[in-house]
Amino acid sequence: MANTPEYAVGVWAAVAIAAGSIAAWLTGMVVGWASSRGILDHPNSRSSHARPTPRGGGLAIVAVTTIAAMIIAILLPSSGPQLAMLLLPALAVAAISWRDDIRPLSTRTRLMVHVGAAAIAVGFFGPVERVDLGRFGMIEFGVLGWPLTMIWVVGLTNAFNFMDGIDGIAGITAAATGVAIALMFGAGGETLVAMLPWSFAAAAVGFLSFNWSPARIFMGDVGSAFCGFLIAVLPLAFGRGEGLPLVLITFLTLWPFIFDTGYTLIKRIARRENVLEAHRGHLYQRLVIAGWSHRRVASLYGLLAAVGGGVAIAPLVVPAARPVADAALFAFVLTVPAVLVGLVALVGQGYNPASQGLSR
Repeated sequence: MANTPEYAVGVWAAVAIAAGSIAAWLTGMVVGWASSRGILDHPNSRSSHARPTPRGGGLAIVAVTTIAAMIIAILLPSSGPQLAMLLLPALAVAAISWRDDIRPLSTRTRLMVHVGAAAIAVGFFGPVERVDLGRFGMIEFGVLGWPLTMIWVVGLTNAFNFMDGIDGIAGITAAATGVAIALMFGAGGETLVAMLPWSFAAAAVGFLSFNWSPARIFMGDVGSAFCGFLIAVLPLAFGRGEGLPLVLITFLTLWPFIFDTGYTLIKRIARRENVLEAHRGHLYQRLVIAGWSHRRVASLYGLLAAVGGGVAIAPLVVPAARPVADAALFAFVLTVPAVLVGLVALVGQGYNPASQGLSR
């Protein structure tokens, strides 16, 4: 009975419902608690919201993910060291980020903690040495493995924070990425380990019930930095298979975030702008400024993340689909920049989604 597909589906559904419900309940608690203590984001010239809104809802994601890790460690003691060295640095990142949410810290202080946490995780799990691209070959990093892995972890931690600028976008992307990683573990027979990213994804959905536009609470740095760090380190902790396929799955799912961040950073450097200064130059922000709703933009990025994850997972679930999936992988990497930059160009020329039959 315990090995039947129906039983497995039931377990996955039960975990999702439990994690999502607890996260939603905790997020609701944080809404009232943060509001009563004045932990609010106040509108300014760079804001995408019009009224003071509590922040710190990401605490629910941190709490549910931590509880899930503890339960898995009890049920699967052999995973204890990996889970500890995954969660402890992630919690350090969450702690310094929560401190910044309450009372702003210097960029240097936050970055030092990010780098330190990344060094601990990479030192324990080891760097990414190669990535299997299927028919496109294997990328060997050699001596560049260490610095590139550090850039991956620290960069993704901050990219998630940069991209958390409108309602729903960070939560829906975290959920899509968690599902993709969980399905990868499930396809490889690591069902119990899969419950960590699965619970993480469900917690993101629970948080979204309060963060979907119009948001009643923001994720805050405590949530965005934690999500970015956790997602970046998961492939190092549990994806040590040949070629680290989990790195590719994570990269493809987060490619919209990674491209938007990189593209915007390069443009700001070219314009000699202060890249550490808050701005509204991200592609997703420009879509909102041009008239797209938070829901539409967040849904677009969530859809792109889901497609990327699906393309990456397909050959693991159906090995015969590998040739088609490899071609789709290449097409997806090229399509995301074209879609995002193209849409921004269109709206900049007066393109109105409402006139095309899309309601806001």
